[in-house]
Amino acid sequence: MAGRRALKAVLVDLSGTLHVEDTAINGAQEALQRSSSLNVRFVTNTTKECKRTLFERLKKMEFDIREDEIFTSLSAARSLVEQKQLRPLLLVEDSALEDFQGIDISDPNAVVIGLAPEHFNYQTMNRAFRLILDGAPLIAIHKARYYKRKDGLALGPGPFVTGLEYATDCTATVVGKPEKTFFLEALRGIGCAPEEAIMIGDDARDDVGGAQAAGMQGILVKTGKYRQGDEGKINPGPYVTCENFPQAVDHILKNFS
Repeated sequence: MAGRRALKAVLVDLSGTLHVEDTAINGAQEALQRSSSLNVRFVTNTTKECKRTLFERLKKMEFDIREDEIFTSLSAARSLVEQKQLRPLLLVEDSALEDFQGIDISDPNAVVIGLAPEHFNYQTMNRAFRLILDGAPLIAIHKARYYKRKDGLALGPGPFVTGLEYATDCTATVVGKPEKTFFLEALRGIGCAPEEAIMIGDDARDDVGGAQAAGMQGILVKTGKYRQGDEGKINPGPYVTCENFPQAVDHILKNFS
């Protein structure tokens, strides 16, 4: 850690790190309270629900957070759509549509795809395929391979994005983790440089690898989607690997306070 500036911020993944669906990781609420001396922000690729619903769900699990402390890939996707003045075909769950309220979706000229199990059918995917063939840009809210549910691992949007890329011979623009711009935008909101921040997450590639590529340190936790050997999937490997979020908080408080 020699040469690094003092720690100013901790970015924390949500699904798999603090909770799995509606169940909190054991001890996560108390660990978050212990980290109150740190500048914590929550960064998530979750596209199954809007930010407001996600916030309400976290409050029901008794996490002491504010809605403005959450930075989502849905927010980043909306910003890109507005910036480029696009009319997207939105392949997201209905519960996430609130975060695109006011966006013109008539006569789509772009495809925006997140995790949308209810819409990943042949008819809808074929519509997206035809739009892209006709020149519509493909925007992936993120490309996670899989995520953790209570009943086990489940496919993320990545395989569906990759299928559209393969069929149309195009490359998607990705806005969520592990993209460098996503992490930098999250840090910009709190006036923090990457070398002054640490990321905690359960995804070696998207959370830890992405953060470290952006200039941060990354802590991998062995909860959520973590599988044995994930540490070796990125180079360089995680700054440190912890059993869970509480242990990661303890490590930061011991070594950076």
